[in-house]
Amino acid sequence: MRADNGDLGSFGPQPFRHRSPERLPGGARILPPEMPQTPDPTGAVLVVEDDAAVREGMAELLREHGHKADVAADLAAAKRRLKEAKFDAVVCDVCLPDGDGFGFLEYAREKYPDLAVLLLTGYGTIESAVEAIQEGAADYLTKPLIYEELLLSLRKALAARKVVTENKNLKAQLNERHGLGRIIGRDYRMQRMFELIESVADTRTTVLILGESGTGKTMTARALHAAGDRSGGPFVEVACGALPENLLESELFGHVKGAFTGATNDKEGKFLLAHGGTLFLDEIATASPRLQVKLLRALQDKEFEPVGGTKTQKVDVRLVLATNADLEKLVAAGEFREDLYYRINVITLTQPALRERIGDIPLLAEHYLKLFREQTGKNVTSIDPEAMRLMQRHAWPGNVRELVNVVERAVVLTRGDAITVADLPESLKRDDSAHRPHAAVAGGLKKAMAPAERDIILEALHAHGWNRQDTSATLGINRTTLYKKMKRYGISYEAEMARAMA
Repeated sequence: MRADNGDLGSFGPQPFRHRSPERLPGGARILPPEMPQTPDPTGAVLVVEDDAAVREGMAELLREHGHKADVAADLAAAKRRLKEAKFDAVVCDVCLPDGDGFGFLEYAREKYPDLAVLLLTGYGTIESAVEAIQEGAADYLTKPLIYEELLLSLRKALAARKVVTENKNLKAQLNERHGLGRIIGRDYRMQRMFELIESVADTRTTVLILGESGTGKTMTARALHAAGDRSGGPFVEVACGALPENLLESELFGHVKGAFTGATNDKEGKFLLAHGGTLFLDEIATASPRLQVKLLRALQDKEFEPVGGTKTQKVDVRLVLATNADLEKLVAAGEFREDLYYRINVITLTQPALRERIGDIPLLAEHYLKLFREQTGKNVTSIDPEAMRLMQRHAWPGNVRELVNVVERAVVLTRGDAITVADLPESLKRDDSAHRPHAAVAGGLKKAMAPAERDIILEALHAHGWNRQDTSATLGINRTTLYKKMKRYGISYEAEMARAMA
């Protein structure tokens, strides 16, 4: 680290005592941490820094918080240590005697792709931060460094590393079984759903999938089937809302010859066709009261009679149901049987709306870009950054289904090798979109009342992956003000994660 501008960072002699803000030699400030009380995920961390006091200071701080910390004074030493030992993360200064942190980042991406790299600099700019993240850095921190920010960034990097590894493992398992590892998501809500899928896949417990239209409930049902011990059996899907009551009953339970006009032959229903496998009932909230009674019996007793028949038929199926309706409200209104509701509401998988996981939009967009590139044969290789920003600002009322359509349309229309703003529909370009999640953020915090301000801060934090520097820039406030507001409203990464996992 260079001291040409007199800034030695926030580390120096005895820098880790909790005390009031003060200045170290050279003008560096010590900002006291506001540490969460919950235990942090820990890992093996390599600190790469040429200033000995700063280097050892950071290592001491990390050890005090449960990490295994090692040090290196330059890039050559860092590369040697990476060959000698396994590390989960590296905190690397950008300016070093034998090179820079960006060069090390490129080296780490090639040699150690699972290694989380956090870059640290005293000369931070928005452009360099964007470049660092685009090049694969887990975070980009500037001095004077706030202790809590370093520890939070490291905690997030280690958690993300663990989540991505688990996600890869789950997708590999799904691909090995039936090639259905098509659910994509790094957002913690999606990771929670992946964990639940893995936990209940081998059971026969009824599963209820909740989520807005277009979020991918059918794909989740298929993944649940593919991940379990019934994957060798049939997967049968019925869209309950697409059929009138009399036809739906026949579709599910079958009928005997002469049961109704047009029933010229016996017909097996979907329950029998799904024997030994999974029956997926989409739009279950549309089922009539009569059909709900019959479904309840089939669930409880694993038996039913076909329409017009008297012979009881036994069946072995795993039932998965989905709805975009609020079943509790329907129960309260007398429109959905309470006993059936409690019978199907055993394990619930909540499919988050796309606007709630905007960090997954680039991942999804790139996935479908590749898919449609292969289908159309067009040489479209990327999405322009401005186009991607518009996609991340859009509210996506149609969720993933809408995004798929937008990407397909853009691939077909574009005349270049990249999707640009011109290739996107007008709905993504309108600034006054009623669904845009950042409309309130753009208006500034001062105009909002306290409850709205808390929601806006939370929304911005989620949008930027809890990167406080980017969040404060979006909100138009400095980091210190953001910290104060987060403390005032009781906002913390740990609390939000705990709430989401509850």
